Amino acid sequence: MKKIIFFVLVLGVLCLFLVLGLNNKETEVKKEEKKVTKEKVSKNYASVISKDEDSITLQDSKNIIKEANLNSDVQNGDMLEFVHKEGTDEYDEFAGKHKVIGYDDKLPKAWDDEGIFKKYYNKAYEKIQKMSLDEKIAQILLVRYPDSNQAETLKSNKFGGYIFYAKDFKDKSYSDVQEMMNNLQSVSDIPILTAVDEEGGKVIRVSSNPKLSPTAFKSPRELYLEGGFDKIKEDTINKSNLLHDLGINLNLAPVVDVTTNPDDYMYARALGEDSEKTSEYAETVIKASKGLGVTYVLKHFPGYGNNGDTHTGSSVDERSYEDILNNDLPPFQAGIKAGSEAVLVSHNIVNSVDGDNPASLSAKVHNLLRENLGFTGIIITDDLGMGAIYDTKEATVKAILAGNDLIITTDWKSSMAGIKEAIDNGRISSHLIDKLALRIISWKYYMCILR
Repeated sequence: MKKIIFFVLVLGVLCLFLVLGLNNKETEVKKEEKKVTKEKVSKNYASVISKDEDSITLQDSKNIIKEANLNSDVQNGDMLEFVHKEGTDEYDEFAGKHKVIGYDDKLPKAWDDEGIFKKYYNKAYEKIQKMSLDEKIAQILLVRYPDSNQAETLKSNKFGGYIFYAKDFKDKSYSDVQEMMNNLQSVSDIPILTAVDEEGGKVIRVSSNPKLSPTAFKSPRELYLEGGFDKIKEDTINKSNLLHDLGINLNLAPVVDVTTNPDDYMYARALGEDSEKTSEYAETVIKASKGLGVTYVLKHFPGYGNNGDTHTGSSVDERSYEDILNNDLPPFQAGIKAGSEAVLVSHNIVNSVDGDNPASLSAKVHNLLRENLGFTGIIITDDLGMGAIYDTKEATVKAILAGNDLIITTDWKSSMAGIKEAIDNGRISSHLIDKLALRIISWKYYMCILR
């Protein structure tokens, strides 16, 4: 009898512990559920960058661009705060509850992304507060170096930078080029970007002049066949040292397009190897360039493939999205991971991403770069004077609304006038120009050309 009583007592105690344990576990689960639910709800900030009768366009703090259905009282330039649940498509929430939070003397939250230049945003914001609208517009233009009155034109208009071609260096001595660059910097209140396409091989702007370099820089493929990635690293260092010594701070290279067919237009300018090796090439160049005073630019996003020449006309990319995702994007991803500060977008129409617009004018293409690849640096258009988009109306404005930070243009007067007209008629917000100018100036701080 005693044994039975003891057994019942032990069983009761065990049951009690079991019940208490389950209750505690249930309590912990409920606490965890509350914690998860709390964590999933977050705030997102976005600016209204364009508003017309048909649509409202927003750019959020990650620089993603989307159209949204919002209350009609939302105005162009408003900054908005949204509450949404993570794990859902936050842009579907834009039609839901939001509030206008406006602007003050502090850096707007919709501009304060966790980007590569974040350290310099506040300094840049202080600087743009003192700039005129024209000065801010000029900062987002990388202008073709004119044939005459170059310093005077720069002093009057305060461009973000000049881009130079081979003819601008023809017959000039080393000291001539240094003097040219020094003169330009001396007349600019904000130091300018001095850019070239010194890819090597077919495209050489500086080393085409034997007075500047005893031998022309070789193409990526030639270098790779001679000595692999060690040779490419050595070439990047030599190239950077030359450019920096001449006063050039931006190289629109490397070409990281994947092409293995000698008949492809881009083959002669590319590595000419598969996606894996091209990814290693992108990483090698970006890493080797760091600390040498010259910024390198990955191009031509989202990958040129076997497309035709967009200098003379439009080119349509018919490849599948999966092909581009698996084959063309990895080199850009590798370069970004290595610390790339800038990416240049092509004028190709990529049907699988956006069949209606050239990549350079497509928000969908830019969102792919921002969202899928997590790129926080500067997005640059290919030259808007190229044949593929030469006749496109409002090309500069469309490029800005697509998500570009820096516009390469020859016809800078039309570009500036187009932007100002678009601001006046509400096509774009003046606050968007503020944000872009802030990003360019932050980049210049990062590059150490502005201190």
